[in-house]
Amino acid sequence: MSTSPFALQCISLNKAYGQRQVLKNLDLSVAAGEYVAIMGDSGVGKSSLLNLIAGLDKPNSGKICIDGVDISALDDEAATLLRREKCGFIFQAFHLLPHLTLLQNIALPLVLNQFPLDRAQQLLDAVGLQDRGDDFPRQLSGGEMQRVAIARALVHQPRVILADEPTGNLDPDTAQDILQLLKQEIRATKASAILVTHSALAAATADRVLLLSRDGLTDITDSKEFASCR
Repeated sequence: MSTSPFALQCISLNKAYGQRQVLKNLDLSVAAGEYVAIMGDSGVGKSSLLNLIAGLDKPNSGKICIDGVDISALDDEAATLLRREKCGFIFQAFHLLPHLTLLQNIALPLVLNQFPLDRAQQLLDAVGLQDRGDDFPRQLSGGEMQRVAIARALVHQPRVILADEPTGNLDPDTAQDILQLLKQEIRATKASAILVTHSALAAATADRVLLLSRDGLTDITDSKEFASCR
């Protein structure tokens, strides 16, 4: 375990696809319990950055460290094991397994990591679906499915939470409820969280707001745009 206060660090990260440079000398540090929003134009590399952090893709150069472990230097098997234990994912499209009940969907990371299963019910309770454990995803609204997806992402107490446009398919009121829930659970589990979003209102719920451009990351937390949203 690293003694660094940052659970997640990206150091001099470079990623190109053929001749197209997507990320150039990017640095990012996120502390335990910190919630960071990343905004930027489409195609600037936001999802690419999440895929790199998740170990789903590898940088051309630079390091990505979770608890001091450089995941970009791991082989596929080791990266899969680290990702399974240390990372939680929240997707815009939910990606719940339709043939599993809500409780089984939430418990899946516990099963894969051979952890005790009792936290699955605890997280189902935390997202307000305590009596719905035997239901299936097809019986839920979009907001309820996203609550299950958040519970699944957090149930194994990962060190890093990655959320890619998690409110893109939700109405504004449901989106705000989901974002507040996510923030509460991040605080409770001390995860390092990154939210990728196009929504200024969603970004304003984060501790820091960063703008990703071809020039790298710029902190815009205190800009007028976000001061009016807070």
